Amino acid sequence: MYAGNAYNTYKNNSINYASKEQLLLMLLDGAVKFSKIARQAILDKDVKKAHENIIKTQNIFYELMSTLDVSKGGDWAPKLMSIYEFIANKLMMANIKKDAAIMDEIIPLIEDIKDTWNEAYKLSKSR
Repeated sequence: MYAGNAYNTYKNNSINYASKEQLLLMLLDGAVKFSKIARQAILDKDVKKAHENIIKTQNIFYELMSTLDVSKGGDWAPKLMSIYEFIANKLMMANIKKDAAIMDEIIPLIEDIKDTWNEAYKLSKSR
């Protein structure tokens, strides 16, 4: 019981004291994790688990979309918004159809976004 409480305390503190950039990376780690769980659940015919994890992934992308300031982001922000919208729409279709092929299409995109933001974070820290 104590180990579980210690872990939850650690997890809450890491979220509460994380920078905006670290929170973004945590969200994207979650998106990768939940999308892969959803894909496997689709293959396992576990409709409830697939649905729950696709919704978690969608919610992450809705959060990313709502916090992206397109007016201040320059040329890249509208393009990034289109990618986020594309992924959110594909997730919706994957959820409706319970189609692992759609998940196979978007999981690499989600991983690429995570990797790109991770690189940007590392570059910003090295300056």
